[in-house]
Amino acid sequence: MKIKSVCAVYFSPAGSTKSVAERIAGTVAAALEVPFRSIDFTLPSARTEKYRFPSDELVVFGTPTYAGRIPNKALPFVQELFEGEGTPAVSIVTYGNRNFDSSLTELVEEMGKNGFAVFAAAAWACRHVFSPKIAPGRPDEADLSKIDTFAKECAARICAGDAGSFKAPVIRGGEPVAPYYVPKGVDGQPAKFLKAKPLTDAAKCTNCGICAKVCPMGSVSFEDYSVVTGVCIKCQACVVKCPEGAKYFDDAAFLSHVQMLEQNFTRRSEPECFFGE
Repeated sequence: MKIKSVCAVYFSPAGSTKSVAERIAGTVAAALEVPFRSIDFTLPSARTEKYRFPSDELVVFGTPTYAGRIPNKALPFVQELFEGEGTPAVSIVTYGNRNFDSSLTELVEEMGKNGFAVFAAAAWACRHVFSPKIAPGRPDEADLSKIDTFAKECAARICAGDAGSFKAPVIRGGEPVAPYYVPKGVDGQPAKFLKAKPLTDAAKCTNCGICAKVCPMGSVSFEDYSVVTGVCIKCQACVVKCPEGAKYFDDAAFLSHVQMLEQNFTRRSEPECFFGE
């Protein structure tokens, strides 16, 4: 089929999903010799309009994995803001090396409901936003090589078929979407930190305002950057993007969960790619 353009669409508070989605979209576009663009719906200001994609545009749609699913606060945006017209699409998720669980299945299903013809999907391990000890440096060179191979295969399949004949990929044998993963602490018991919010080291903070600008929920106050006025989804955007290292979490349950992850999930998780047959 003839594709006129490629679009990378993503929710990416910490930046890993953006880098993977744009790498795939850019590689597919280069193989098809068409332009590509990006739609980043991470911030509230980017979620004020709806998008409809024509059948001659290929969409690479990505989200991170939170508790084994699409982030629950981002799911309504996935469901309501984006619509296809039989638009060929690739679903991708990133995850912090533990497991992507049901996130990829959920994304493929939600995109199918919205008029996208998903024909390929993949999950990519990335550096965990909770800890630099988990999957540090990923995606690394080996990952990037696999990303490029996956993207080129997507381009080849587009050239060989048409959206009307595409079948959605079956993820991990067709396992249904499961309940959200329950985080555990080092004692093996559920770690309850839903109400945890980032704190600010006043000695390090320069009042640059980056934390407020990058919060996907718009919850960090622009009047006082140490105040979190709304919901915190633990995305760590304010932590990883603070140039002074002034943002941190000290919630005991959260830290226990991070310690558990560091103890049990430092082995290398490899990418998993799926194509509709």
